Parts: sequence; C-alpha cells; structure tokens
Amino acid sequence: MVNPTVDSEPIWRLHAGGGPLVATAIHDGNDVRDEVAELLALDDATRLREEDPFTAEWTRVAPTRVVSTRSRFEVDLNRPRDKAVYRRPDDAWGLTVWRDDPPNGLFDRSLAEYDSFYSAMGELLGEMERAHGRFVVYDLHSYNHRRNGSDGPTADPEGNPQVNIGTRTMDRERWGPVVDTFIETLRAFDFPGGRLDVRENVKFFGGNWPRWIHENFPDTGVALAIEIKKIFMDEWTGEPNRELIDSIGDALQSTVRAVLKTLRRI
Repeated sequence: MVNPTVDSEPIWRLHAGGGPLVATAIHDGNDVRDEVAELLALDDATRLREEDPFTAEWTRVAPTRVVSTRSRFEVDLNRPRDKAVYRRPDDAWGLTVWRDDPPNGLFDRSLAEYDSFYSAMGELLGEMERAHGRFVVYDLHSYNHRRNGSDGPTADPEGNPQVNIGTRTMDRERWGPVVDTFIETLRAFDFPGGRLDVRENVKFFGGNWPRWIHENFPDTGVALAIEIKKIFMDEWTGEPNRELIDSIGDALQSTVRAVLKTLRRI
C-alpha cells in the first residue's frame, strides 16, 4: 500500500504487521503543508496544545500501526467529512485558525487527503478481515484537563477520568466482552501512583474514525476509542514526563493478550 503525498510528504505512516490488532494515532501529527502554513493564524504551541503528541509511541503495542503526520488543523481524520477542515472558530474550540479566508481549493486539497486516508484504511482493514476474520483497533488519543492555563486548576476528576473509553459508535451488545476485557485489564495494571481511573463514555464517546470502522465492518471490526488525559505531559509547555509515557505504553500492552483472547471467543 502506498501512502499519498502532498509536497512530497506523507500524510500518514503505516507499519503493516501480522495479527488482528491495529493501533492508530490519527491526531499525533503536527506538520502542515506549505499553503496551509502560510495562512494559519495559530502558532505552533497553540496547535500542539490541541493535538495529541506522544500518542504515536503507544501504537507500538500493535504489529500494525497507523500514525498521522499532519496536524488536525490541516485535516481532522476523526471528524465527518463535512467537518474535517476547520473553517470557523466554532469548529476549533473558539480558536481563530486562519489569518485570511483560505481559497476553497486549499480545503479541497485537504479533503482529498482525507479521502485518500479512508480509502487506504478500507483496503488495510479489508485485508485484515480476510486474513483473520475479526480485528481490533486501538484508536489512541489524549485530552487536555488544564483549560484555565498552566497555573489554573485541573478539571474535576469526576468528569475527567485518566482514561476514557468511547464506545457509543459500536454495537455494545456484540462487542461488550472485548470492551469489558480491555477496561478490566487496564484497571488492573500497576500504574505509578496507583491504579488508573478507567471509565466508559464519561467525556468522549468515539469520533468519526471508529464510527466509520463500525459502519463498514459491523460484524468483524471493533474499535476502542481510547482518550488518555494529559497526565503524562505539561499540556501548556509540551514538556513530557517520560516515565508516565512509558508506563501508559506498558499499561496498554498489558491488555493485548486478554483482548485478543476474548476476540477469538466471540
């Protein structure tokens, strides 16, 4: 499978391996193509704060990995196509994204990237379906919890679990055993500072990427939308906590064997 390119740069990286597990980090990317960069009103720090840095590292839990190299401010692969490019502040958490009104051609080229991604993912997951019958996707994201500034209070933990599993886009009755196994094994991991607070559909419910998987592979594909609170970094400076990043990767890895065993039993 060949990755599409714009300005000779791929919009995602694919590492194809064996087995029925895929891990994706479709908001990890920070790059934008030249014509987008020329019109963006946002500085890099602001963009980075709304992106999902370091999630690409966690895709190593799976033999097959897909990582976006482009910023969600160029094209958001986790939104429906008609919302995949941010045109107004309402599309982007109230942020003014553009210095001037971009020409429609710029958005059209971004949507062509979007179409290429989903076309390629259809091929990839179709191959996995044929090879393994069923497959699991770990859809990896992160989210902010200090919206009031670097010195402001953290968001209320009651509504902001350390790990939020979004399952509203799937047939929960069919895929419930996989979801429950993932949550139980992740909660059991010996995480630094205590067991992880892992809950389902508290803050996020799953975006367009898992929805698309469940609509196109309803009987064979299950995507777990995994949102990890940015406890592993300073979301304002971008400074990482390497110990916690590695521990989250280990925690995710600890779920794989049990999840795949459950998948085979369904």
